[in-house]
Amino acid sequence: MSSSSSSSMLAAALLATLVVGAWCGIPPVSFTVQNGSDAKRLALLIKYDVEGDAMAEVELKEPGSNDWLPLTKCTGDVWEVKSAYKPLKGPFSIRFVSVKGMRNVFDDVLPADFEVGAKYAPQE
Repeated sequence: MSSSSSSSMLAAALLATLVVGAWCGIPPVSFTVQNGSDAKRLALLIKYDVEGDAMAEVELKEPGSNDWLPLTKCTGDVWEVKSAYKPLKGPFSIRFVSVKGMRNVFDDVLPADFEVGAKYAPQE
């Protein structure tokens, strides 16, 4: 095998490793509970620091449920979910799809006893 062929294969393998590593790690995301959040309304400031990308869809799941509740985008990067009938119960899992197609699920990222103003982030 020639050295240029080996170099090309090495470069391709390195590039593939970098791409896979970029998509497999936890993306830089945090969730800050906003004022007005309570047992029937949860508003989150979602910071998603991936250049050129943004949240397209965000959903929340309560423990023991198979249903994902869609969050509605409010102002800026604030998303909210309201429950008309029963209080929301945590800990909450959150999943999202970004504009560029990044998908992720964070299990139990918000505790049941969340605090207004507190910032939560997924742990590795």
